Amino acid sequence: MPRIAEVRLPAQPNSPQQQERVNRILRAAARQGAAHGLERVQMQEIAKESGVAIATLYRYFPSKMHLFTGVMRMQIGRIGAEVSQPADGTDPVDAVTDLMLAATKRMLDSPKLAHAMMTSNNAAFHATEAGAHETHLAFKGLILRAARIAEPTPRDEQLVRLIEQSWFGALNSALNGRTTREESEDDIRLSCRLLLPAWSER
Repeated sequence: MPRIAEVRLPAQPNSPQQQERVNRILRAAARQGAAHGLERVQMQEIAKESGVAIATLYRYFPSKMHLFTGVMRMQIGRIGAEVSQPADGTDPVDAVTDLMLAATKRMLDSPKLAHAMMTSNNAAFHATEAGAHETHLAFKGLILRAARIAEPTPRDEQLVRLIEQSWFGALNSALNGRTTREESEDDIRLSCRLLLPAWSER
């Protein structure tokens, strides 16, 4: 479990230059996390690789928890950019299944980074950090977009939560070696088929 730094709000970029600086930090953290895993990542090395002072890094990301929760949001954004909007007439179950499998591939292709992101995101939820909620909202948005649901009902919101929880469980199981990658992908397909038939009938 990553150490949670003193309680203070991370700074937010408010100019294109600051946003690019944050993006460089996140890209460096993703590379370092993929190579070394959460425990062996050094904040000083990330600052050096991204070309910022260590104080600047800590201003935007007070701890590894904040940093890798940010990396997870960046990865979700990349998944959203890579998975195209489903064509009219596409079964929502198929579309959501394709999205979840694409997300699974990105995560399992870099298991050390996936572990760093998920461990940090879980810690952020326990610490009620805003970043973890933002991650959930971003992922929820991708699922609803895939299902072509513009105005979700409370029932839709519940189904999104269940799909997200099922996905996290299957992913954790694969990362911890309890299931193979293929088994986890099959579990995700089955979860979508069992949970989402109502979306095909809308």
